[in-house]
Amino acid sequence: MDIDAYLDRLGVARPAAPDLATLRHLQERHLAAVPFENLSVHLGEHVVLAEDELFEKIVRRRRGGFCYELNGLFAALLRELGYEASLHAAQVFRPDGTLGPPLDHAAIVVTLDEQWLVDVGFGRFAEQPLRLSGVDTQLGEFLLLDAPHGDIDVLMDGKPQYRLERRPRPLADFAPMAWWQSTSPESHFTRSLTCSRPTSQGRVTLSGDKLIETVEGVRHEVVLPSPEAIRAAYRVYFGMALTKLPTPPGESPLTSGALSPTLP
Repeated sequence: MDIDAYLDRLGVARPAAPDLATLRHLQERHLAAVPFENLSVHLGEHVVLAEDELFEKIVRRRRGGFCYELNGLFAALLRELGYEASLHAAQVFRPDGTLGPPLDHAAIVVTLDEQWLVDVGFGRFAEQPLRLSGVDTQLGEFLLLDAPHGDIDVLMDGKPQYRLERRPRPLADFAPMAWWQSTSPESHFTRSLTCSRPTSQGRVTLSGDKLIETVEGVRHEVVLPSPEAIRAAYRVYFGMALTKLPTPPGESPLTSGALSPTLP
């Protein structure tokens, strides 16, 4: 891995030591620089969970990704920088309180003097590491509680977000679920189109032709009038120079079986 190229993507210098302060800074910068997005699903691109492929996409092509991609590559960077970092599977809680399928989400656990939960692939969530056991207050109040079978329930503002496994997993373990998430008509990712990142004042999200900005808690939404305006929004807000716009949900090239080549 070209560490310097990855750090340049995040806008940070090579750190002096793998400590907690550096970890916090790296997580904040990753969230700000690399968007959570599922454009590959609607561009006919295969989601490949291999570090070299993810590096090409996220660093060289300056794209984002969803949890398996973002946390998978970030964990690799942390290990290159000297951290003890491992991937862990999680089941996401549905709105009705039931759990989604195993390996529904991937997050990172970093071991320093104690263990920390690091997640750059869960949309609006903690922007700094969370102690694996305890209470933390950032965007809201986070609780990490013991769950059955040694797992950990992660709650934000009192609402369960996901149940995290204690045991580490290799990135390859997530490949079947990543394939399902990116191809199944039942997957949230095939039924929605999103590109989102936090900003210094809130958050910005582009969903199809809707540009949504939250500034100090106030939501502003505009409908972009043309493909040119949508392409410009990807460039201005997310640093993406797309040669092709993603196909709206319901007409996805992947679900229709017609694959287009990966963008250069």
